[in-house]
Amino acid sequence: MITRFECPSLVAMLMIIVLHYCIKRDVRRRVPGYLGAVMTRDWRARAMLSITLWESIDSVYGMGGVNRHIMAARVPARLGIRTRCGVFCYAGDWRRVMFDAGVPKPSPLARDCGT
Repeated sequence: MITRFECPSLVAMLMIIVLHYCIKRDVRRRVPGYLGAVMTRDWRARAMLSITLWESIDSVYGMGGVNRHIMAARVPARLGIRTRCGVFCYAGDWRRVMFDAGVPKPSPLARDCGT
């Protein structure tokens, strides 16, 4: 899952960075299937990307049980931050996607990679 935050000011951007850190901690403790998150920052453009990895698409629904995330989801609009979010799913083994070659392989996130 990738969420883009376009902030009107550096103060708003800093607030989102702090929120992201706090939410990430809660999600790690409470949501099975959460694998991790990273945030990239473009200070000049006052934009950020939050990239989260999930074991399965069903895992993402666990975010609805994290109160801090529910409350924080309302903050960007109040600060004038524009957001966009997209879900990106496994498209197949790189050799198959890039070159239409080889036998389909399981996702690298699968517990049994078939090795």
